[in-house]
Amino acid sequence: MWDEPQRAQDLTRSLSHIRDDLELYDKLAERVEEAEVLDQLLDESPDPQTGKELVAHLDRLDADLDKLELVSLLGGEYDANDAVASLHAGAGGTESQDWAEMLLRMYLRWAEREGLEVELDEVQPGDEAGIKSATLILKGRNAYGLLSAERGVHRLVRISPFDASKRRHTSFASLDVVPLLPEDEDVEIDPKDLRIDTYRSSGAGGQHVNVTDSAVRITHIPTGITAACQNERSQMQNRAVAMRILKARLAELARRQQEEKIENLRGDRQDIDFGSQIRSYVLHPYRMVKDHRTGVEIGDVDRVLGGDLDKLIEAALRHRAAPGDSKSGGKAR
Repeated sequence: MWDEPQRAQDLTRSLSHIRDDLELYDKLAERVEEAEVLDQLLDESPDPQTGKELVAHLDRLDADLDKLELVSLLGGEYDANDAVASLHAGAGGTESQDWAEMLLRMYLRWAEREGLEVELDEVQPGDEAGIKSATLILKGRNAYGLLSAERGVHRLVRISPFDASKRRHTSFASLDVVPLLPEDEDVEIDPKDLRIDTYRSSGAGGQHVNVTDSAVRITHIPTGITAACQNERSQMQNRAVAMRILKARLAELARRQQEEKIENLRGDRQDIDFGSQIRSYVLHPYRMVKDHRTGVEIGDVDRVLGGDLDKLIEAALRHRAAPGDSKSGGKAR
């Protein structure tokens, strides 16, 4: 353990995951026993209050078992990894840049609900409002597996707050997600293939971004893939984070070139425009979130934009696990 600190860290992480699983199993088994005791009490002495208590107990247990079943769907090679997520505004100008910032807020709130640690590493401000792009790292168990269900183009329909005529506008933004590689799973990069630029960090990150003179952008010249970081306080720290993001993206490119892994890790890439969306968020003339892959509809748009994505992610993961089931999905209120 002392001679191999990286291996020690991996073992400690694995041990923590096993302990969490065992603790969860023990708690669920205990609650099943409690339900059996309540059921026996009802058999011996029927009582409306005990009946209500049993129903409520079983409802909570059912919800927790659904979450456990959801985790069982995350069996991909990198599903348990941390994730690098990138948001990009699409067709629609200022409207889409504002929409991209709304999505960033939604995913930050979702991560908080999931207990994930978030590093917002780069934000490129919009011309008038919102953001053009943002890069964030989400750390925690199954971060990549869960967030990969959100990868794709997201469409917003609303009355524009930027249109004096109050007309309805359609905006697009995309989320891309790649798994963050463990420190010991390195990607070899020839230093001659890199261009490293430094600049002053700025803009719409608010409290999430430290304004310094040490922001770093690294470009891999042969592929044109870039990674940037402006969140850390020193150029060396920003360079280290940007390099790790770049390696994750290059590794993803290599995986995409292996045909058998294309569907599992990224899926088809589409233009950020009409006809390519995986989900629509409609605020006018009615209020509805609809996932076009699964058919799931949710009427409480504010709840979804506030980070409550559980039903949508669960349906997408189930749909992905059973691609031949064209009827998967349904309505959720």
